[in-house]
Amino acid sequence: MKAATRMRWALTGGLGKAVLWLWAKSSRIRVEGWDEYARLRAAGKPVIILVWHARILLPPYFFRKRGVMPLISPSQDGEIIAQIVRRWGFKVSRGSSSHSIIRAWFEMKDELDRGGEVLIVPDGPRGPARVLKPGCIKLAQQTGAKLVPFTFSASRTKVLKSWDRFVIFHPFARVLVKLGAPIAVDPALKGDALETERARVEKILIDLDDAADAAFGARGLGQDGIS
Repeated sequence: MKAATRMRWALTGGLGKAVLWLWAKSSRIRVEGWDEYARLRAAGKPVIILVWHARILLPPYFFRKRGVMPLISPSQDGEIIAQIVRRWGFKVSRGSSSHSIIRAWFEMKDELDRGGEVLIVPDGPRGPARVLKPGCIKLAQQTGAKLVPFTFSASRTKVLKSWDRFVIFHPFARVLVKLGAPIAVDPALKGDALETERARVEKILIDLDDAADAAFGARGLGQDGIS
């Protein structure tokens, strides 16, 4: 990488981190569902955090300085996120369903086998929105990691006209973070039973979004663009 390119990415990462930190710090964040997740981590149990692409604005700040390994697309957009989260101590793994994921898969598996935690966006990087790809289920089967759904909503939001209906919370808003109950995946599941489990986890994540939105009087924020 050329020196000018390195400088550009360094500035992008530093500025992005500063803006997101100030943005989040201006908000009043309330958390629900933290205790079960915290107990798993205190016991050194592996965790796979799941968050839809539309709700990825907050996780870099929320999970900062915890040594989480996020799976980030090797695209240029992914590089922006990688530059920001590295500055908060994340262990970045690059790969996606639309790029070669073999190396990233083994990085994540090794991290979970050591009792670490991985963050996966199961409908990214290109969707369809809120349709869960089965990779996270299979990774949980191989490692024994629990799946922990994550979402947020806010009293004042903006929903972009993007494929994922990306959700942005306004500065100084009230923000609700919700972590779902940890999900254990039976390693023996396959075929139709595995698909049933995939659909079940997908619905849990969708319902978690809807519950967070409903706390502020919104319905289906990620789908119809209510703000």
